[in-house]
Amino acid sequence: MPTISGHLNKMATQLKAEESHQVQYQLVLNDQKIDLNPLIGQSIKMNYVGEIHCSHCGRKTNKSFSQGYCYPCFKKLPQCDLCIMSPEKCHYHLGTCRDSSWGDDFCMQDHFVYLANSSALKVGITRGTQIPTRWCDQGATQGLPIFRVRNRLLSGLVETLFKQSLADKTNWRAMLKGDADAIDLLTIRDELYQQYAEGLQQIELEHGPGAISHLPEAEVVELNYPVQQYPTKVSSLNFDKTPEIEGKLMGIKGQYLLLDCGVINLRKFTSYHIDFTY
Repeated sequence: MPTISGHLNKMATQLKAEESHQVQYQLVLNDQKIDLNPLIGQSIKMNYVGEIHCSHCGRKTNKSFSQGYCYPCFKKLPQCDLCIMSPEKCHYHLGTCRDSSWGDDFCMQDHFVYLANSSALKVGITRGTQIPTRWCDQGATQGLPIFRVRNRLLSGLVETLFKQSLADKTNWRAMLKGDADAIDLLTIRDELYQQYAEGLQQIELEHGPGAISHLPEAEVVELNYPVQQYPTKVSSLNFDKTPEIEGKLMGIKGQYLLLDCGVINLRKFTSYHIDFTY
């Protein structure tokens, strides 16, 4: 059985329409990538060797902050700021962005507000370059972009408006027990247009013409995942508690490996140095 070593990153994904819209996964260790879909049904072993190196500066750290950073980088980098998790709190326009050049590239570009069906119906936001990657990472079985907006702040304002009646988080335990029932996202989108018309108009008045673009022609994207068997009981695995994890790979969904001994969120352990045997 071959073994490769390196620092974990989130799994790379690709949606293959010609393969029944199945998500194709690759394990990423430094600059090495391993196709994971062919390993479904086989035994794998992951051994955390006890080292974490910051994904930005490479410094050795005893703890990973914000999925892969050392504490100094966590405190100073714009990608670790509070507004990344709460885009409605973006403060670029106030001149207080931690790095305005990074904000130019990341925040001051078109974003999309979308509906997705992961564990249930949810609203979310992402950059255009992250569709459908964002849905793959969340384990969504359906996704539909409903608005294009000018920047990250606007996406957060629209999402916050819709969060009055929709969840913005995935119930990961429910998501890992099977696919959610199909939802008529197009009908729900049209109902939301009407329900929040006044709030959307207010955002446009405050931010100018073209701040929000409706996407009536967008189509629902269907996603399927390489899962041989879903767990009846979701037991979470953790490298900090169990450095060596070995079991049969029963499936992959979101950023989770589903093993016959439990599930593990690989994205949570970004920058952990592991040996992977397959």
